[in-house]
Amino acid sequence: MGHTLAEKLLMKNTGEQSLAPGDMVIARPDRYMIHDIYTSFLKRALKDMHVTKAIYPDRGVIIFDHLMPTNQADTDPAHFVDGLELAEKFQIKNVHKGEGICHSLMHELRYARPGEIVVATDSHTTTYGGAGCFCTGIGHTEMAAVVATGEIWLKVPSAIKIVLDGEFPKGVGAKDIILRILGDIKSDGGQYKSMEFTGAAVRSMSMQSRFTIANMALEAGAKVGLFEADEKTAEYYDMDYNDISWLKVDEDAKYEQVLHYDVSKLEPQLSCPQGVDNVHPISEIEGTKLNQVYIGSCTNGSIEDMETAAKILEGKKIAPFLKMIVIPATINVYKEAMERGYIQTFIDAGASVSHSCCGLCCGQPYGLMSDDEVVLGTNNRNFIGRMGTKKSLIYLSSPAVAAASALTGVITHPAKQFALQQ
Repeated sequence: MGHTLAEKLLMKNTGEQSLAPGDMVIARPDRYMIHDIYTSFLKRALKDMHVTKAIYPDRGVIIFDHLMPTNQADTDPAHFVDGLELAEKFQIKNVHKGEGICHSLMHELRYARPGEIVVATDSHTTTYGGAGCFCTGIGHTEMAAVVATGEIWLKVPSAIKIVLDGEFPKGVGAKDIILRILGDIKSDGGQYKSMEFTGAAVRSMSMQSRFTIANMALEAGAKVGLFEADEKTAEYYDMDYNDISWLKVDEDAKYEQVLHYDVSKLEPQLSCPQGVDNVHPISEIEGTKLNQVYIGSCTNGSIEDMETAAKILEGKKIAPFLKMIVIPATINVYKEAMERGYIQTFIDAGASVSHSCCGLCCGQPYGLMSDDEVVLGTNNRNFIGRMGTKKSLIYLSSPAVAAASALTGVITHPAKQFALQQ
């Protein structure tokens, strides 16, 4: 009997010869990451547990992104100070202040690598699974135990295999397929499961597209979202493919469910108010009026996403009544977007370009919405009140849909804007 990707990764880490869903293991994370929202809570937990030393400080990473810049004067600055104190006391040298969103930095800086186990104090830690990394979010109390012992209890998840075949039509991409999957299996359809992606369409995807899908596997409740490793994975991490070639889906592995999608038949998908699994094809909601468009987040703030949006916006102006915000995921993405001329394109089109951070995605600075306002974002969640008041409405889409819609002021199929450029 073969093994799922999740089982293989846990077997490699623990040395177990065989694992099955439901087994409990003691894993030893190769890397752990804390972001600024949890620094104060972690500091308190470590104090309560009388922990004075990190067993593996070199494996630790602290990233300031959710509250950078600070937003609430009575609380946010304390998280910044506590994060710096943690770094000094526990000798954690990998500290990043204002360099970008934690999940984008974790793979950009190669902290989370294929074949490894990584934990972090944020739900969208599943992102790095796009490179075959078993990565999952944990709470601050569990993180305190990881800091102190270098170990964590994990239950081996059951798995869903998702086979993606075909070629994406123009204006359709990774965000659309993960939204379609979420619409089908709903927000609890992957609860504590490993969602494992394979197929011809997966192999044609860029690494950034894989990270986008793995990021949003969490929205189905997944413990991890995993992709097979291939030559693209090895090239991205400057690794020898032979060292990670074992990260393949076994055809005889036991999967709880197998889903098949032909992406060539897919049209752009949108998550509609007020839940991420309320997914509809664009043909059903095209023309919905917008007040704001947001392009960014760890889901769709990569240089590829900036390129997609810039190509649609180049030489054009956004709708006169619309607000548009663009936030590159990291400083490196920002710099490259400047070099390529994308930032100039956004500014010329009428958008506001902001410093690399989580920003509007988690309800922090830059564009919070008021009652009855409608925002279309490329982020990963549209919970009630997440990006403004409880009466604001959030739609989620790909960067292509977001950019095309910014030009018209209503939800618009991006193929129509591509056609204008040809």
